[in-house]
Amino acid sequence: MNLCQVRCIENVWISMPDGARLAARVWMPDDAEQHPVPALLEYIPYRKRDTTRLRDETLHPFFASRGYASIRVDIRGHGDSDGLSQDEYARQEQDDGVEIIAWLAKQPWCNGKVGMFGNSWGGFSSLQVAARQPPALKAIITHCSTDDRYTDGDHWMGGCIEETFFTWGASATLIGARPPDPAIVGESWRETWLKRLNGLDFHVGNWLTHQRRDAFWKHASVSEDYSQIKCAVYAVGGWADHFNSTIARMLARLECPRKGLIGPWNHAYPHLTALGPSMDWLSEALRWWDYWLKSISTGIMDEPMYRVWMQHEATMRGMREIPGRWVAEDIWPSPRIQPLKYHLTGEGLDTRGGMPSIRQLKPLQTVGTTAPARYYRSAGMDISLPTDQRVDDARSMTFDSAPLAENVEILGAPVVTLDLSVDKPVAFLAVRLNEVDPEGLSRRVSFTMLNLTHRDGHEFPEPLEPGKRIRIRIPLHDCAHRFTAGNRIRLAVSTTYWPAFWPSPEPVILTLHTEASEIELPVRPASPADAELKPFGPHFVPETSGRTTVIAGQPESKLYEWDVAGEKLTIRSNGDSGRWKLNATGTEMSETWNEVTEILDNDPTSAKIETRMVDTFSRGGWDVRVEAALRLSLTKDDFLVTGDIQAFDHDEQVFAKKWTSTVPRQLL
Repeated sequence: MNLCQVRCIENVWISMPDGARLAARVWMPDDAEQHPVPALLEYIPYRKRDTTRLRDETLHPFFASRGYASIRVDIRGHGDSDGLSQDEYARQEQDDGVEIIAWLAKQPWCNGKVGMFGNSWGGFSSLQVAARQPPALKAIITHCSTDDRYTDGDHWMGGCIEETFFTWGASATLIGARPPDPAIVGESWRETWLKRLNGLDFHVGNWLTHQRRDAFWKHASVSEDYSQIKCAVYAVGGWADHFNSTIARMLARLECPRKGLIGPWNHAYPHLTALGPSMDWLSEALRWWDYWLKSISTGIMDEPMYRVWMQHEATMRGMREIPGRWVAEDIWPSPRIQPLKYHLTGEGLDTRGGMPSIRQLKPLQTVGTTAPARYYRSAGMDISLPTDQRVDDARSMTFDSAPLAENVEILGAPVVTLDLSVDKPVAFLAVRLNEVDPEGLSRRVSFTMLNLTHRDGHEFPEPLEPGKRIRIRIPLHDCAHRFTAGNRIRLAVSTTYWPAFWPSPEPVILTLHTEASEIELPVRPASPADAELKPFGPHFVPETSGRTTVIAGQPESKLYEWDVAGEKLTIRSNGDSGRWKLNATGTEMSETWNEVTEILDNDPTSAKIETRMVDTFSRGGWDVRVEAALRLSLTKDDFLVTGDIQAFDHDEQVFAKKWTSTVPRQLL
């Protein structure tokens, strides 16, 4: 391929109908005005000028050199764009996205065809804007995103509150408090910053008032009407990312042309992942864009709909390369997938069933210490992975199979059916599927959470009748995994999963009736076609302008302190990105954070979290700092939330605001 000469425009203003200007960085072929090209849009709140600059340079120049105009836009109220920060995925944000696409299509260097892509927030935006059906938008690539903000966002799982609810909540407020860059907006930067600060809200308090799947969460959830998306969709993710189940769901329910890809990756673009094997993702994305935006026959739509990395070992902390191989299904759901049923018995898991038995689990609030951290930070990939599950297994109700006589491969969502009762009107379940080797090492393959008051749906929960038997059916997270011959399959059940999920109002005793309980594994038969799959290219990351580290930071650490006498667990997490300088702009930046969680093993209302984050930006005479803190505690009846934000110009405090709220718990 003959590569285009590329020019980069550091900032372009895109005017909205209300007069607000959104800031964009643009890469395009030198001759795009003479020979118009399709446009690609990435639209996120994370500051194109500095915080994502290096990452952006591994994406946009590549596409521009292959004949595209590639545009990175700061969402309104963030980075150098005008306006005030709003809650995530606001209607205004989508309106602006539609306007941006219309603006792109009219530019003299654009041929009228537009694609949209993004990771995480950008993946969400791509789906949400696609559902608005802007005429020029022909295709999207959505990475690490979700179709349902309630069931698979950063807030709730199965009607239980995730730890990320609060860590992300504090971070989102901090992101909205960052100032624009004086080099782009000029002398008005400080006035704009102060307006932005005075318009800030701590959205966590509002999120907490919406404890069910109500209109607040339905907004911007494309699962409300999949038929609204007409353009082609490529959904991409990783098994180490907790949005992975949404990809299979979208493949099954979207009506538009679509493909799905899941690697062993974490919450990142595939070419920038911390977990391998990686791939030449940019060339794969280019095949997609060339097909949909240039009508080039790349063959990408002749290949299987769903391609995944079949993991031969479940990912654990300390791993960087995940053993496995690529497999694919022509359609999804695949008629090739067949359920393998294991019955829960008094002795473990058995395909033949067993005699009736009753198992009981008394509560411990600290089950969950082997779970990964579910809030993603660039410096903390390793602690974002699970550890050996034995500590939690020993304090859960477990059921083991006999050693497997042969390998068993699964693809899809394992489903657990449990016949149970509890002694409280509000109770949670954590269910884990593990693989145990002959030495006893237990690896987490999949899991899920369920607030049992949500057993019949998330819109209208109902309290439990203590002591009454109920039968529930729970899909676990999708996975692709090979259970190895000689190992055992383990199902582990608990009523707590701290600190990844917040506890129920009272300690819960769980009673399980095994004769009516089972797990179905989605077994995938071997396919000779897997060996014929078109190979991905080798891992490739384009060079960037680089950065110079001035003061080395510290990798994120996590310290567990167990007070034996007080039966209290305290977890201290700390991280420091160091102070580093962008060569291209001369901007120096730093990021630090710390978080403390604590709980008593016998008292769920003792749960507390306190998180603090600090960002700095400086260059020449410009020197600013923003700090955000959030504290949460609870009682049996209420959540108690305090948040504060502070901003400093040359160490002089120019803004401070504190939020406090008491939010009643609603069957939670």
